[in-house]
Amino acid sequence: MRIHILGICGTFMGGIALLARELGHEISGSDTNVYPPMSTMLEENGIALRSGYDPAHLQPHPDVVIIGNVLSRGNPAIEYVLNHNLRYTSGPQWLADHLLHDRHVLAVAGTHGKTTTTSMLAWILESAGLKPGFLIGGVAENFGTSARLGHVPFFVVEADEYDSAFFDKRSKFVHYRPRTAILNNLEYDHADIFPDLTAIQTQFHHLVRTIPGDGLIVTPDDDAALDAVLKLGCWTRCERYGNSMAASWRVERHTPDYSKFTVIHDGKNIGDVHWSLLGEHNARNALAAIAAAHHVNVAPKLAIKSLGEFKSVKRRLEKIAEINGVSIYDDFAHHPTAIKVTLAALRARVGRARILAVLEPRSNTMKLGVHRDDLAPALGAADEVIILQPPNLGWDLHAATAALNGRQRIYDSVEQIVSDLAGCTKPGDHVLIMSNGDFGGFYKKLLDTLGHRSGG
Repeated sequence: MRIHILGICGTFMGGIALLARELGHEISGSDTNVYPPMSTMLEENGIALRSGYDPAHLQPHPDVVIIGNVLSRGNPAIEYVLNHNLRYTSGPQWLADHLLHDRHVLAVAGTHGKTTTTSMLAWILESAGLKPGFLIGGVAENFGTSARLGHVPFFVVEADEYDSAFFDKRSKFVHYRPRTAILNNLEYDHADIFPDLTAIQTQFHHLVRTIPGDGLIVTPDDDAALDAVLKLGCWTRCERYGNSMAASWRVERHTPDYSKFTVIHDGKNIGDVHWSLLGEHNARNALAAIAAAHHVNVAPKLAIKSLGEFKSVKRRLEKIAEINGVSIYDDFAHHPTAIKVTLAALRARVGRARILAVLEPRSNTMKLGVHRDDLAPALGAADEVIILQPPNLGWDLHAATAALNGRQRIYDSVEQIVSDLAGCTKPGDHVLIMSNGDFGGFYKKLLDTLGHRSGG
């Protein structure tokens, strides 16, 4: 079958392309934002990428067009599909129809931590010899890819609450029908499609309604928004993780940065995790993954051991370079909560060393100003803050960050930020770059400039 994917370079749609290719289909795709790591991974797998949404990309007509949720009516490719009566579907629907119907699906949902937790869970199952299939919204470093078919029956999927397509406004995750589900946390996000938190909770409740009675829901012991979802109706056993004595799964910290901690299950010490990840949020993610794996009969001790070899995900507090004594990290954080916990994790690791936080407020929710009052507090742990001013921002970025008391600098271009960092960084500094996009090529420009400055 010949399949063309519109919006192929998104992390989810790129994963769909890899799975369809592995099933033996002929795959091509179009996108406007073609950048690594997804573009590189697709090209390495022999998938033809085309820039833009020219209807000519759909000639000769493919057997089916899979349409990403970034595309809407008025897009020339969409209009061509509709006018010529081409067969089309959404990515989540294609996944459900062609892959998930005969699998034990383990799904990871929540506002934060989905990608990392999904990767942990897939790795734990892999270490147990189960060879799971998976679809992850990022490149899992232990596997070197974001998706694979794996062996029946287990399939681990990152369960996103974002809408499925322009013609299907249900959340992606309602298509997946998981038997094991992690609900990590829930906050207001995606303000471009959800009017308020209640609307997102409704979608999460739709997910809960699909989980069978003999399945399992793993959820934190301290998330009021998720508790409200479960009170709407829950027909599945729940296991709680967190810090309270009532939680089935708990953590005892050994180091300030949570690089070593003890896992406690039902009051019993199960073992110690000693790993390369940082932060309390990742320790909690690990608890959720261990609990979900336990539901498919993976012993917690084996799960704990496997996490010692876990390499996380690209763009999750990933150290990408050290140049002339300056450490540079890349992180996907774009929501104030994610920004705050990422900075807290780095601060716990580096102590009093200087942290320079560089932020691109790129998400639709951030641009709409929903989180503007939370931005300055989220950045509080940084010594200096450098922000790229997005064009046509509908709110005052200077006023929103005034509480940083002069530690912030706001620029209109990537080049200005690169020049600033080239002039102010010194050995021992830690530069944390936070963006959910390619930041206008900032990464390469910064590394090239600092390398040139140091004579590298």
